[in-house]
Amino acid sequence: MEAPVRVLLVEDNEVYRDSLAFLLRRREGIEVVGAVGEGAAAAEAAERLAADVVVVDYRLPDLDGAQAAAEVERRRPAAAVVFLSASAGEEERDAARRLGARLVRKDEGVETLVEAVLAAAGRGRR
Repeated sequence: MEAPVRVLLVEDNEVYRDSLAFLLRRREGIEVVGAVGEGAAAAEAAERLAADVVVVDYRLPDLDGAQAAAEVERRRPAAAVVFLSASAGEEERDAARRLGARLVRKDEGVETLVEAVLAAAGRGRR
């Protein structure tokens, strides 16, 4: 059996972050290894926790998702990034294309996020 995908959540809304962690922990093949509320903490946590996939809310209070993703890539190059966004506007789509990251709108539901996480880790549908 394949080891679960190690996921780090980066989301500033604590209630949403905790809910998302709860829902993802219920999915086979996914292990939520940590959750942080600021982009500045993402890269250190991804490195320390050996995350395979970092799910980053694009709109964070301290950094935007592209900045957080770039720092994650620098500190933990083995990790893939999945952007999570309420709006998934042009800025978010452009950043996702530029960084080779997947983009999931928050209203698409947890199944879409699970598929994106597994695909980013090289499992499931691409």
